[in-house]
Amino acid sequence: MGDKSDRPTLAVHGGAGTLRRGAMTPAAEAGYRAGLAGALRAGHAVLAGGGAALDAVTAAVCALEDDPLFNAGRGAVFTRDGTHEMDAAVMDGNGCRAGAVAGICGPRNPVLAARAVMERSPHVMLVGEGAVQFCREAGLAFAEPGYFSTEARRQALALVLAQETAGVVETDAARRHGTVGAVARDRAGNLAAATSTGGMTAKLPGRVGDSPVIGAGTYADNASCAVSATGHGEFFVRYAVAHEIAARVVHRRQPLAEAAVAVVAELGRIGGSGGLVAVGADGAVALPFNCDGMYRGYVKDDGIVYTAIYDEPYAAS
Repeated sequence: MGDKSDRPTLAVHGGAGTLRRGAMTPAAEAGYRAGLAGALRAGHAVLAGGGAALDAVTAAVCALEDDPLFNAGRGAVFTRDGTHEMDAAVMDGNGCRAGAVAGICGPRNPVLAARAVMERSPHVMLVGEGAVQFCREAGLAFAEPGYFSTEARRQALALVLAQETAGVVETDAARRHGTVGAVARDRAGNLAAATSTGGMTAKLPGRVGDSPVIGAGTYADNASCAVSATGHGEFFVRYAVAHEIAARVVHRRQPLAEAAVAVVAELGRIGGSGGLVAVGADGAVALPFNCDGMYRGYVKDDGIVYTAIYDEPYAAS
C-alpha cells in the first residue's frame, strides 16, 4: 500500500448553512448524509482507481450540484429578482492552475464550467453572459432555468423578502448562505480543490462571493494544502481565508489543522460565519467551522465514508 502519506484522501462540505438542530428531522438528516456520502463515493472511486485529485473533486462537486438539497447547481438559491446566479471554481495544486465562473445560469454543472475555463481558455475567471457563451462553445451540458429551481428555495426567498419588508434581520444561516466543495490528495501527491454555490438567498443581482475567488474560497497548492470554504463570503474574500491557511502552513510551518482552526476562529470573532474543508500535502484533513453546523465528511484509502453535520462524532456510511 505504500507509505501512509501516499494514500488518497478526499473531504467534502455541503455548506455551513445547516438546518438548526430543532428543525432537522430524521428524514432530512438522512437525506443530507446520503448526499454527502454519494459525493464522497464518487470522488473516492476516482482516487481508488489511481485517478487525479482534480478529477476526484470535480466528480464529488458534480454529485452535490445534482442534489437539490444543496445550494449549488440544481437547488441553488434565488437572487432578490427571482433568478439564479451561480459561481464556481477549481484549482489544481500541481502548477496552481485555476478556473472560475461567476454569475452564470445555464450550464448544468457550474464546476465543469469553471474547469473548462481553466483547461480551454487563457483566463482564470469568466463572468455573466460571456461565461455562458464560452460554455456553449465548449459543448458543456445545459439545462433550462426551471431545472435549477426548487419550491423550498422559492419559499426561502419569499420569507427573506418578507422579513426585510418587516424590518427583521435574517438570522438563519441555512437561508443566508450555503455552498458545496471538495478537496483531495491523490496517490501522486497532487492536491486539488473545487467549490460551487448559488450564493446568498435574496442577494443583489451581480453579487459574487468567495467561492470563485482564488485564495478566498478556493485554493490548492501542492506545497501546502487544498481548501474549499463555505459561509458569509464577503468575510472570506476580505481576509483571503483559503490562502491565509496555506501561508501559515508554509511560512509559520503550522500543522494544517492548527492553521485552519485558528483562521476560522479568528474569522468568527470578527463576525464571519462559516467553515471549510482542507487537505494537506501529507494527507492530513481539517474540517473546522464556527457556526451551528456544517454538512461535511471525508474518506481515506480504506474507503470508509464518514459524515457529520453538527459538533458530533462522525458517522460511518
